[in-house]
Amino acid sequence: MIRLSVNLNKVATVRNSRGGAYPSVLDAARASLAAGAGGITVHAREDERHIRPSDVRELAELLVPARRSAKVEYNLEGDPRPDWLALVHEVRPDQATLVPVRPGEITSEAGWSEADAALVAPVIAELKAARIRVSVFIDAKLPAVEWAARVGADRVELYTGPFAAAYAQDRAEGARVFAAHAQAATRAHELGLGINAGHDLDLDNLLLYRQLPHLAEVSIGHAIIGRALFEGLRKVVSEYLDVLADAERPR
Repeated sequence: MIRLSVNLNKVATVRNSRGGAYPSVLDAARASLAAGAGGITVHAREDERHIRPSDVRELAELLVPARRSAKVEYNLEGDPRPDWLALVHEVRPDQATLVPVRPGEITSEAGWSEADAALVAPVIAELKAARIRVSVFIDAKLPAVEWAARVGADRVELYTGPFAAAYAQDRAEGARVFAAHAQAATRAHELGLGINAGHDLDLDNLLLYRQLPHLAEVSIGHAIIGRALFEGLRKVVSEYLDVLADAERPR
């Protein structure tokens, strides 16, 4: 089954808007796991506008029993700056996802490209030497897939923002963009890369995107937390798991 990794950044954003410890990122993780989520994702940005290093450490401790069972994975996202790398080595997540950060961005806007090889390749080698699986966030284009394989990544995370925008505007255009993603995923698989995906996926567009060839994991946060405000986090995580489970059933 496609793994659902629940991104908890938005819970931390709400907490930080008032200070203090509420709503609790740890409680959100517990609710997600209780609903059956197969992973927890956090993106530790340098400005700490949502997830803080203390959150990363506390989540690592909370997830120890679930990770030992191999049913849950911990995914730590970030750009490869020294303090983030030190945090990765400290908590040793199951997966480190390298995500580029552009000055002033509200959220991720694009994936890595070949121009970033000199920055990314040594970091991938360092983390793989520490036996941490490395995923790189890329645009769903064949040159980016080829580049990811050359620099030694274990997986790619396909940036699904353009797909989600196209799908919301016009289903036919969404299907066209999805076809390009499917081509990228197929090539990634041929090159021995695992395939993850994330950014603006929701219950609607996931009905199509779950059909992506060889899809191993989706990381979803904004849509889950937004709907959870009205429906409750455990219920919403269960809804997403039902959609992903249905992708495995014969048609």
